[in-house]
Amino acid sequence: MSAIATAFSNLVRSFVNQDSPEQPKRAPKDEEFQTLREMYQNAGQGHVFAFADELSTDEKTQLFHQILSTEPSWINKLADESINPKPKTEQAAAVLEPLPESVTASIIDSDPADLKSWFDIGLKEVSLNRVAVVLMAGGQGTRLGSSAPKGCYDIGLLSEKSLFQLQAERIRKLQELAQKVHGVEEAIIPWYVMTSGPTDAPTKEFFAKNKYFGLSQSNVHVIEQGTLPCISNEGKIMLESKHKVAMAPDGNGGIYKALITSGARENMRTRGIQHIHVFGVDNCLVKVADPIFIGFSISKGVDVATKVVRKRDAAESVGLVMLKNGKPDVVEYSEIDQETREAIDPKQAGVLKFRAANIVNHYYSFGFLDTIPQWMANLPHHVARKKIPCINPENGEAVKPTTPNGIKLEQFIFDVFPMIPLEKFACLEVRREEEFSALKNARGTGEDDPDTSRADIIKQGQRWVENAGAVVITDGEAFGVEVSPLISYTGENLEFLSGREIKAPAILEREE
Repeated sequence: MSAIATAFSNLVRSFVNQDSPEQPKRAPKDEEFQTLREMYQNAGQGHVFAFADELSTDEKTQLFHQILSTEPSWINKLADESINPKPKTEQAAAVLEPLPESVTASIIDSDPADLKSWFDIGLKEVSLNRVAVVLMAGGQGTRLGSSAPKGCYDIGLLSEKSLFQLQAERIRKLQELAQKVHGVEEAIIPWYVMTSGPTDAPTKEFFAKNKYFGLSQSNVHVIEQGTLPCISNEGKIMLESKHKVAMAPDGNGGIYKALITSGARENMRTRGIQHIHVFGVDNCLVKVADPIFIGFSISKGVDVATKVVRKRDAAESVGLVMLKNGKPDVVEYSEIDQETREAIDPKQAGVLKFRAANIVNHYYSFGFLDTIPQWMANLPHHVARKKIPCINPENGEAVKPTTPNGIKLEQFIFDVFPMIPLEKFACLEVRREEEFSALKNARGTGEDDPDTSRADIIKQGQRWVENAGAVVITDGEAFGVEVSPLISYTGENLEFLSGREIKAPAILEREE
């Protein structure tokens, strides 16, 4: 085994060194193909090559490169841990506590002077080109009735802007603000968009078609997250076709590996990036590269920080950011008993003690991301049992399961939290109505769907223009004002509307 493993390692290294993304994949030599085949056979996964003798040269090349970087003994280890988890020993229940006040703050009740200070610190960093944005955009819009990447989705705004466009325009506006306030010639916020296999090509096409929404192409980097083979309930790698293994994205925790393998981390290093804002594509209200969040994290001197919103009520099914056995963590709803869910904060009447709802919105120092190789292998893999279409390796016949027949393995981005010393971790509570509106469900669901996303954006816009002194005329279901991010990043620069009447629904695209 050791000789074959060494040969396998050398084989992988030779292809990594010789291949480039811009060139067609080199067809393996017969001995190279055989080396890989023996590696899988010795690991009990030889069925992956069950139809190798009837494949064309192109099909052999596709199979070879698809599984080249996946060591089967490692897959066996993951499969064994997933299918045969170690029995839980008798142990005391996890100790759950709210995060200490020393590492938390809330936009809701913070001193306005602190908010201004954080904003000023963050905007200064933007002006110095030290802030980058990483967008997790691997999801498809399948549940929304669309086969396109979720970021391409139009939630029904009058402007017909996609989620990608809204975020791009927020980046443009923030760059403009930094240039204006600090008198710099050009403020640049590089944007790293993480896709998955199914969304990578369509995302690149969408950005190119829309000319990167006014951003420089050189500052927009589309990177693809990794994948892992799907595993049968018996621990065998599943085949999608005779020359293709069934693969699935490795979860939002795959971001760490993707930053390394894509070269994004090195690109950040070259640019002098010090602060990174990471979030998901499905939040239409996200404050991209939020200066307050960046400044808060810097002022706390932390490596990792997270934004949360206040849980609506005890029954809301969300993961919560808290201390678990003394370490920062995200605890899922199912792990929290009813008494803990309903506990009231002794310092605030009527407010839940455990209320910090996770919204997958994080800050990282570059110094921390530079240590990814040191701890990446320690991130756990989670099991998702799914109905996975495949072929029978014995006869090549298609299998369309009606019950879960396999396992998809994924990692979660927040599984790194327990690895962070408490003094290097912080949490900022923000207003849900200003910063979080998830897009998960099909239109008409009534919750986290395109209609609620659209409503949340135009309600926010209406608040902004009313705060600026405008009067919004509503009539029945006609309400709301869509304010283009190119006019205002977070409600500023709307003084020109003072005293004006605006009939809803309305859209403001220009300062006229």
